[in-house]
Amino acid sequence: MQKTFNYDDVPVLETTGGKLKGYFYRGAYIFKGIPYAQAKRFQMPEPVPHWEGVKDVTSYGFVCPLLSQETPSGELMVPHRYWPQDENCQNLNIWSPVLDADAKKPVIVWIHGGGYTAGSSIEQVAYDGLNLCTRGDAVVVTINHRLNILGYLDLSPFGEKYANSANVGHADMVAALSWIHDNIAVFGGDPENVTIFGQSGGGMKVADLMQIESADGLFHKGLIMSGVGDPNVLPSCKGDGREIVTALLEDLGFTSVEELETVSYFELARSYNKVSPMIAMKGGYIGGGPLKNDYYAGAPLEEGFRQHAFSIPLVIGSVFGEFAFNPAQFSKSALNDEQTLALLRPTYGEHSEEIIAAFAKAYPDKHPSDVLFLDRVMRQPSKRLARLFADGGQSPVYLYNFTLEFPYQNQKIAWHCSDIPFIFGNTDKVEVCDIPGVSEKLEEQLMGSLVAFAKTGSPNHEGLPAWPAVSGNDMPTMIFDTTCEVRHNYDDALYDLIDSILPPFNLMALLAQQNVQH
Repeated sequence: MQKTFNYDDVPVLETTGGKLKGYFYRGAYIFKGIPYAQAKRFQMPEPVPHWEGVKDVTSYGFVCPLLSQETPSGELMVPHRYWPQDENCQNLNIWSPVLDADAKKPVIVWIHGGGYTAGSSIEQVAYDGLNLCTRGDAVVVTINHRLNILGYLDLSPFGEKYANSANVGHADMVAALSWIHDNIAVFGGDPENVTIFGQSGGGMKVADLMQIESADGLFHKGLIMSGVGDPNVLPSCKGDGREIVTALLEDLGFTSVEELETVSYFELARSYNKVSPMIAMKGGYIGGGPLKNDYYAGAPLEEGFRQHAFSIPLVIGSVFGEFAFNPAQFSKSALNDEQTLALLRPTYGEHSEEIIAAFAKAYPDKHPSDVLFLDRVMRQPSKRLARLFADGGQSPVYLYNFTLEFPYQNQKIAWHCSDIPFIFGNTDKVEVCDIPGVSEKLEEQLMGSLVAFAKTGSPNHEGLPAWPAVSGNDMPTMIFDTTCEVRHNYDDALYDLIDSILPPFNLMALLAQQNVQH
């Protein structure tokens, strides 16, 4: 029987950058903080110079600096790990079940959330790759890359050397995938079978990478979790950086753009936080996300998919509540029909009974009051993206919806990030997700779908009912809940009704009200 922990007997591995030594723990070889690239501020990533000797990679690397200090909140719902920050953050972590260059295990690469401005490869406790690696018999990789003004600030009007500064955060991810392609075989992985998956901003990055030619061939499947937004709700960056950069120079008292390369990050962030809101209020470009150019073809819902993208099988999913973080001020199990109706009237007025009837058809097992928390950010755009992809006719695309209720705040419905512990097999690390009689089975079903998808290109496995791909107007959705089932176009009428009654959803107003981080 293998030892629980072993360092001394773990072999040294030769990579393109030099020799590495990790450790073994509970069935996995683990390597943390491997540098995959380096970069000057606002510049494209470059290969790491070959180092001498053996690099010990048993500690997580720096994460990208953030624009403001993190404030722990909502840690029961989304427990975090806060970590030292540095601009030199191009590093990745690997968990592998075997160190054999001929093993050709499927490679599963996690791209973290936090929009394009925050987060890290280890930000959430649930991002740990050990269980997914050992139970899925796969090589798991998590990556860090540049964010916010370091990764996404357009300085191209000020010089050719800044030509792609608006997208260097994405270029970091391409560099990470290139490093994986060149090196993952020595960790037991198959460079020709790489699946990328991400949640929230990480899900957006999965779609974005499908729109970057230099990433072609570096990954072969994609899974998008709560990462598709309506362009009207989550608009892409437009314009250029002339106004925001000029404002930064004036605020900092600089006379040349080059001075932005050497000022301390936190002074740069202070200035950006000061000058950017006024520009944003006028609709001007302030960065903080990728910008369409010759390098990046733009968000697919706005620009359409590149032809190569259609060759990459997709899974797209969301959760029932997404941004409904605030606690309910009532216990739904104690409500009678009249009380439920009274709760809905401030939102739906004379349409409340009609809404209750439509909701009962879509979600017969849920309480009618749950409609107040129904996601209007991700589910509808996810279906639109799936249909757009299916129309390409080359590769399958599968839809899911995670609708579990949790034993928290009066049976809280699934919120943004609540499916992550299940797909990583880490519900034991997130207390609120450790539900007796539920978590283990649902974990196997959701994680099993990721593993099956990584191995075969289909999320179907024996633990789930048959899960068809999207086809034409047929939108089969796997419901992940205490009972998993596939339902076809089941919530279309409900959303049509809601949209006919309520004004367009305003995510920014909701986030400002709730003051949430994700």
